[in-house]
Amino acid sequence: MLSGCGNPVKERRSPETGFIGLDHPVQESWKVRIALTENGVRRGVIEAGHGAEYRKNKSSEHHLDQGVRVDLFDINGHTTTTISAGKAVVHDNQDIEAEGNVIITSEGSTVIKTEYVKRTAKDKMIRSERFVTITRPGETIRGEGFETDQALRRYRIFRGSGESFIKQ
Repeated sequence: MLSGCGNPVKERRSPETGFIGLDHPVQESWKVRIALTENGVRRGVIEAGHGAEYRKNKSSEHHLDQGVRVDLFDINGHTTTTISAGKAVVHDNQDIEAEGNVIITSEGSTVIKTEYVKRTAKDKMIRSERFVTITRPGETIRGEGFETDQALRRYRIFRGSGESFIKQ
């Protein structure tokens, strides 16, 4: 049997928050709005109904869902391209992966539909290896995989087929 003297008031300690868990977000938000910047200049805006930030080692990812919309801007700050998707992941380097009923539109009336795309911030290109349909006035192109510049002006489709209407 042990006995001893001690303070009957228990020591209060703050909860440990240094480790939350690998599968748990460090923070969650609703009605999320994230600005994409380059050298302090806004290059885009991402909006979603819900977002969760996950940290792994020294990097973080923002997982977005509930209606994701990405507006990408030209050098003058005008929206050139809009990406909508069911969910997306925004990486520290501002690369964006969008998935689930992805629709990409441009001011030039090009519409791209697929199930997954990745937009890389470094070269401002949008790519996918999945089935894709690209529609422009008078033409529809389908294929497995594509890449395009951010403004959808130049694109390359892989393993493609399509239809084009020629005026006579």
